Amino acid sequence: MAAPESHRLTRQIVLAMLAGIALGVALNLLGTAPWMRIFVVDGLLHVVGSVFVAALKMMVVPLVFVSLVVGVTALSDLKALGRIGAKALGLYLATTAIAVTIALSLAGLLDPGKGFDAGETGAGFSGKAAPPLTQVLIDMVPTNPVAAMADGNMLQVIVFALLFGIAVTMSGARGKHVLNLFTDLNAVIMHMVEWIMRLAPYGVFALTAALAIQLFGTYPLLLRLLASLNPLAFLKKMRDPAAFAFSTASSGATIPVTLHTVENKMGVKNSVASFTVPLGATINMDGTAMMQGVATVFIANVYGIDLSLTDYLLVVLTATLASVGTAAVPGVGLVTLTMVLGQVGLPVEGIALIIGVDRLLDMMRTTVNVTGDCAVSCIVARSENALDQAVFDDPEAGSVEAATRHALPPHPAA
Repeated sequence: MAAPESHRLTRQIVLAMLAGIALGVALNLLGTAPWMRIFVVDGLLHVVGSVFVAALKMMVVPLVFVSLVVGVTALSDLKALGRIGAKALGLYLATTAIAVTIALSLAGLLDPGKGFDAGETGAGFSGKAAPPLTQVLIDMVPTNPVAAMADGNMLQVIVFALLFGIAVTMSGARGKHVLNLFTDLNAVIMHMVEWIMRLAPYGVFALTAALAIQLFGTYPLLLRLLASLNPLAFLKKMRDPAAFAFSTASSGATIPVTLHTVENKMGVKNSVASFTVPLGATINMDGTAMMQGVATVFIANVYGIDLSLTDYLLVVLTATLASVGTAAVPGVGLVTLTMVLGQVGLPVEGIALIIGVDRLLDMMRTTVNVTGDCAVSCIVARSENALDQAVFDDPEAGSVEAATRHALPPHPAA
């Protein structure tokens, strides 16, 4: 029997990733002629990879906006929206705090960088100051929704989509006409996402050159304790978003794949997934927080600076709060790390010690971030009776064959 389409795509992505790694290593070991670098490395591979990521990013804002409007209007009880928001926000902040705590604990035991004397350096670096929480709250409300969409400001897009969806719900018969339009738009955009996903192996091949405790410990434990869901089934369904996250190092660019996986493979209803996934890509930075915890201890050891218990608590608090509103783009962890180092009085120029290997670390921590988005979505959906257990348990969910077996009922206004 032929393998389901979703499984074939996963295999193609993994093979493309391994092939990309092999090609990158071979080119580095053997060296490249000028024409090879110009036409193949900086030409073909760079163009294919960049176009693939650009196509994913192209879908993020319209997908999030349209899907969230449809999801909000599907919740006839607006109080449910408040519950879902509170649960998702609480879980995202909690998992981020757990992540940085685990990182600090392991770093404290292993003492990375201990015994290494950095000495005096003339290098300097001025880190970006952390904005006050009041400003973060103010900046969540867009003064210009169109500009927020153009700039890819996901928090502002989410707020505007929520308000727009609530207005559609409260507009009666006229709102139903608008909802029908957005429902059709949502179906069209999801088809575009599927087209881009079919190009994934080629994009991953061109782009490609774990944080095991959080990935295989915290999330499975939360799924089992809070939602009574099978962690192994969850991890198996994480293959596509994990591969995308690893290759792009951007949880924002992975939103279309994450949303598709959460809804079609894990059985989370759109009314929940359309809110928790984009919110998680915006504020859930568990992998980034872990990196900041380990990097803080490493830099402190290198410079011979002892951190107190209060400093550790400050790292946990700062890393957790710094994740709110952080752009879901590659390399942003280094920016937020400057805030963490500044809070505990460590030299910000110590970032130079890890910047050389940060790209690989970024790919790994983004994978953890996206896994956290999916886990929280499943937990919140289960608590709201918005998770289809049959779809979650079906190992072939997401394939054409499974879609016919687990067809979800249409939205009331469709």
